[in-house]
Amino acid sequence: MADVRALGEGQEWLALQAAGALRPRECTDALRAGVRPRDLLARLGARVPSERWLRRGEQRLAQLGAVLLPWGSPGYPPPLVELADAPPVLAVRGDLDALAQTSVAIVGSRAASAYGIVVARRVAGELASAGVVVVSGLAFGIDAAAHEAALAAGGRTIAVQACGIDRVYPAAHRELAERIVKSGAVVSELALGVAPLAAFFPLRNRLISGLARALVVVEARERSGSLVTARHAADQGIDVFAVPGPITGAHHVGTNRLLRDGVAPLLDSEDVFSALAWPSTPRRTRAQLSLSDSARNLLDALRGEPASGDDLARRLGADPAALAPPLVELELAGAIARDRDGRWRALL
Repeated sequence: MADVRALGEGQEWLALQAAGALRPRECTDALRAGVRPRDLLARLGARVPSERWLRRGEQRLAQLGAVLLPWGSPGYPPPLVELADAPPVLAVRGDLDALAQTSVAIVGSRAASAYGIVVARRVAGELASAGVVVVSGLAFGIDAAAHEAALAAGGRTIAVQACGIDRVYPAAHRELAERIVKSGAVVSELALGVAPLAAFFPLRNRLISGLARALVVVEARERSGSLVTARHAADQGIDVFAVPGPITGAHHVGTNRLLRDGVAPLLDSEDVFSALAWPSTPRRTRAQLSLSDSARNLLDALRGEPASGDDLARRLGADPAALAPPLVELELAGAIARDRDGRWRALL
């Protein structure tokens, strides 16, 4: 165990992150009162990591291009400063400026429906196109769709993790995380090496909403982490929107109950822009879309009436498997959507 008195400033904050991340209210109250990190470590009575671990931690942060933002330091996200349970130390990879911009959080089911994916992509893409930063949790389903659409629109997005900044969860999203870092940010309040345990996700969810000025819940089952995020958002005083869904669908039980309990329905991205008093950008027309030739041909084939993948293949004389890339391209561009019967229809 390291001698607290011998720690450098960076090592003090690394040690506090390791010792106090799960006690954010206690730690941040002390920091607000002017308690120095080394004195706070002693007050916590927590085991301080070894000098070797701390040295390796500093090296690992440098390798990752990550920085530590202690509470109250320049660059610490302004929306988090006043939270009662603000993280005492936040680790960040990417553009710190993204943390200070107007943001909207988009969350929903990991096992998302096709409808939910289309809605998440459309809303995230339109927000990002208008200069709003999209915040989510890097999970499968709605989270990934929101991040991907924001990037596809040339915008910025923030991913909040429930593990150390040196890990990516789920591991399948490692490449997505790297793309996010190039224009936005990946953040975590947990120490290096910490695994994504179930208990950490509710803690993570308060930061997803805390970084944002509004929250959009696209889909949520009866018991869902997205509902935890919505509760955090309500406590934090930010606008919460829920996307309506059929009452027969398990994906929509949670969101429909939010609507019953008074949360604002999201019928269009303009609902969010209005709440933010933010100028939206006009939706792109078909002529303005930057599409590959195969995607444009497919979109032309959908003029008139919806069609299944097999129908489209017959219309175009193409192998059905070859249609997958242009279909994804068109979905990300918000040009098509999939109906509940599985048929594709043009939105432009």
